Amino acid sequence: MIKSRNAAFTEESAEVEVLFAEAAKFDNISKRIKSSLARLDGGAQVVKDSIGPVYSNTQSLQTMNDNIDGILAAIEKMLVPSEDKGREEGIIRAGPVKVGLSEYLASLKRIDRALSHMMSKNLRVNQQAIGDFNELLSEGSVHLQNLFRSILASNVQLVEPLHYITKQLPFPTIAQEIVSKLAAIDTFMSSPTARDVTYRQGESASVRIYAESRGAYLSGSLQNLATASINTSKKKKQDEIYRQGTSGIGTYASGIEGIFLAEYQNISAIFPRDDWGSAFQRTCRKPLADFTSTIRDLNAHIKLNLTTDCFLAYEMIEIISQVSFRLDSKTSELKSAFADALKPIRETAKSSIPELIEDVRRRVQSMVALPSDGASIPYTTELMNRLQTITCYPKSLASILASLGDGNWTSGSAGIAGSSTSLPSLKSFDVGADGSQLLAHYILDMMETLLITLDAKARSLMKSKSVHGVFMANNVAVMDRMIRSSDLVDILSSAGAPAKIDSWRKKGTSAYLDSWREPCSALLDVQYTNRGGRPPSGSNGVIDSAAVIKGLGSKDKDMIKEKFKSFNTSFDELSSKHKSMAMEKEVRSQLAREVQAMIEPLYSRFWDRYHEVDKGKGKYVKYDKGSLSAQLATFG
Repeated sequence: MIKSRNAAFTEESAEVEVLFAEAAKFDNISKRIKSSLARLDGGAQVVKDSIGPVYSNTQSLQTMNDNIDGILAAIEKMLVPSEDKGREEGIIRAGPVKVGLSEYLASLKRIDRALSHMMSKNLRVNQQAIGDFNELLSEGSVHLQNLFRSILASNVQLVEPLHYITKQLPFPTIAQEIVSKLAAIDTFMSSPTARDVTYRQGESASVRIYAESRGAYLSGSLQNLATASINTSKKKKQDEIYRQGTSGIGTYASGIEGIFLAEYQNISAIFPRDDWGSAFQRTCRKPLADFTSTIRDLNAHIKLNLTTDCFLAYEMIEIISQVSFRLDSKTSELKSAFADALKPIRETAKSSIPELIEDVRRRVQSMVALPSDGASIPYTTELMNRLQTITCYPKSLASILASLGDGNWTSGSAGIAGSSTSLPSLKSFDVGADGSQLLAHYILDMMETLLITLDAKARSLMKSKSVHGVFMANNVAVMDRMIRSSDLVDILSSAGAPAKIDSWRKKGTSAYLDSWREPCSALLDVQYTNRGGRPPSGSNGVIDSAAVIKGLGSKDKDMIKEKFKSFNTSFDELSSKHKSMAMEKEVRSQLAREVQAMIEPLYSRFWDRYHEVDKGKGKYVKYDKGSLSAQLATFG
């Protein structure tokens, strides 16, 4: 057992010794490797120190080589403009008509690119070439401007606006082929380099040329409409009221709208978006100046005939404002130009509002006589015709009255207050409840001014109250009839007009009936209920006239006879006067009913009691109840 253990131990010891020997061997190899690595690092450092300067010199040589290549390339490029100059110069000098627009524009673009390249290098040797190319570019731009102008001139033919307006046709635009040429020319003239040459005072040469040519076309085409607007606004009779649509200003405005929209289509197709506004405004400047001049002429005419032709001003405001709104919605331009053109008309229209009321007072106060038969005066019909005409312009009048304020039209300064240079807004043309109310109030004020002034004039000139009453009732009847037969009824119905008219009608009726108090007073008697019994009556409750007369004293009988005589005289006189007075049909029937309601009950009662006073001889009792009723029936 012990021997076997020693043998195993001896064997393991031998293996350990072998391992130690191997470990010593590997340790020796590791030391040798470390020594080799140290020598290798030293050699690498020596190599690095040796190669560094060579690498640096190589980089410098590479940079120098690149610079030399760049110089050679620049020299080659400098030679190119000199080579191209002759070719481009030949094209530019020949002009676009000879070489063709496309080739000419291509040449100018090449010159433009060459100039941009040379100017970016900023080499002194290129200065001469830059100057030569700038001259070519300038000359080419001038040729293009001339071509642009000649193309427009050859395609500008005046049109007759009435042909397109009456047939509701769109106004003609420039042909698409021509538009393409003009757009191509403008595209180059709008390029940054070309703009330095073609712009004058910040404005594109193509826009300027286009505006000059097409502005003359627009102005010339619209000239006949401008002349017609002036001629058609003149009237044959001095006191003739302007009738809606008589003036040609509406046709003129329609022509402006149509031809301007067609021109905006041309501009949109030719110029870039940034130039649309300036091109459109510049093109429309001359025709708008003509339009403004026409408006000034019409305004002068309206001022000379303010009370009769103010309606033309209202019509112009309505028409021109709506045209301006429509153009602005489609072009976003010219709104302020139309506002400036319309300003004098708006001021004149505003001044006419208080002037119309003042004219009513002047016209009535200047009357030296009124109809002796109580007939209505012609001026009442004339005024109502004016008020009917006013209803044709609710939008413009609503705007003007709103700017004055409710009731301020009676002020002498109303025409100045609230003046504005701008067009009324779209909201101000919305004739809603407020606009209608203002218009109704203004119309009622004019009517009341007439009635108040007429009433005062009638009091001073008419000695008879009955004629005065009939006169006022007749004028009220004319007003009422003309209201009901026109658009005035819709405007005035919600403003309390019926009540005011009825109030004036009652005043006239009351004044007329005042004269009938005399025969009525004759039919009044005094009965003393404390003297004896009741007056005798028949078996069926009817008064016994014979018994009543029998119960009277002689003085009382004489008084009754005198009352019948007084009634007969007064009634006959008033009947004759009633029939001789001029009355409107409705006034005559109304007053007849009022007189009958006033006289008949009193006379019936008086007759029932006292008709036996002359015992049927008719000496005092001229009318029985039936004959009186028949006589009263003839009043209507």
